[in-house]
Amino acid sequence: MTSSSKKIFITIAAAILAVWVVITVIPLYWMVIGSVQDTQASATFQPKMFPDMWSSAPYERFFGKTLAWRWLLNSLIVSSVLTVTNLFFASMAGYAFAKLKFPGRNAIFWVLLSTMMIPAQVTLIPLYVLMINVFQLGDSYTAIILPTIVSVGNIFLMKQYMSTLPTSLIHAARIDACSEFGIFYKIILPMAKPGLAVLAIFTFVASWNDFFWPLLVTNSNEMRTIQVGLANFKFAESTDYGAIMAGASIGALPMMVLFFSLQRYFLQGITIGAVKG
Repeated sequence: MTSSSKKIFITIAAAILAVWVVITVIPLYWMVIGSVQDTQASATFQPKMFPDMWSSAPYERFFGKTLAWRWLLNSLIVSSVLTVTNLFFASMAGYAFAKLKFPGRNAIFWVLLSTMMIPAQVTLIPLYVLMINVFQLGDSYTAIILPTIVSVGNIFLMKQYMSTLPTSLIHAARIDACSEFGIFYKIILPMAKPGLAVLAIFTFVASWNDFFWPLLVTNSNEMRTIQVGLANFKFAESTDYGAIMAGASIGALPMMVLFFSLQRYFLQGITIGAVKG
């Protein structure tokens, strides 16, 4: 490829990426703009790119007419607990499958992977019956959290990541009489920070955005998460689009903060295994 053709290719690629960025950002921008318009503009659901009048009324209506703070607290509790439990169990399981040798290791790992081929819709009804009828855990944090306390996908992610870590350090630590827990805590976890950051981002975002399962197992308005609460935020005669946009903006804020605070580790994690040259 000549120098001129390379420049043309780079220019076309940059133009395509710029168009893609605009298409991606416009809905988010429209959501934020729709949440700061006056009542009349919000009612017509015709937000302008540059509003004539800025107003905090949609946020006041959203927090004043709903249990928004409780919904946000529920989502924060569920997402934080699931992130911590997945980091803990998935990292331990990933280390065991990647670096430890024990009978049936490969068989257990492949059995776990095979469960990923089962559609979630197949296990949804048995899981619902188990949580509600057998364990009597309906309308509780436990019912929301327990089924996804650790996922096979996260175990697979950590296993693949920890397979790239040097085994020589583990052997050296064993020679120095370091326990397996000490090796895991003092050697493996510090080296696995990029992978753990990726896992934390994926788990928190997935838990925060989860809608269907919290909708099934919660009945009261007090136990709803922010996504379920927004879906049920309706009025008898009209729809308050401004307040809904305000709620959606508030609901998206924690994910943005999490991603930008951990983006350095995220970028390191997704490039693991790339060919250097």
